Amino acid sequence: MIKLRSKRFCRSNSKLSSGSGGSGGSSVGGARKGCGGGVGEIKWELRPGGMLVQKRESGESVGEGMITVKVSTVSQWHDISIEATSTFGELKMILSLVTSLEPKEQRLLFKGKEREDKEYLHMVGVGNKDKVLLLEDPAIKERKLHGLKGTIGTPCRTISV
Repeated sequence: MIKLRSKRFCRSNSKLSSGSGGSGGSSVGGARKGCGGGVGEIKWELRPGGMLVQKRESGESVGEGMITVKVSTVSQWHDISIEATSTFGELKMILSLVTSLEPKEQRLLFKGKEREDKEYLHMVGVGNKDKVLLLEDPAIKERKLHGLKGTIGTPCRTISV
């Protein structure tokens, strides 16, 4: 979060106060009291897309906070708690601890589409208790099988003299 100082400006309600007679002075004074009359502090936040916006005062910003994502593998379910502003790459890192698959071996699908590591969960629309499908990359799986096949299936030669 970035904090920047800026001046707050007030609009004078002189047109309203002149027509109201004796009570005009109190309305102008009330407007000045509400304005603060000086330098205020505005809180800014940097959104994932790179846009600098003023931070909302009431409640949390959209996409902030912890969410629970249900990740389905072929035979198991995993409930993962992660920040909504995280990326799919960060989700893969957490899943690598749970599933013992390296992040480069994982393919994550949300709403029928494979998602890139740099995509943000909240920007794609992942919400609390949404389901994400985890598949092992077939090319890497095949390489593993060929690697194991080569080491297991190779017969040893014996030499007799």
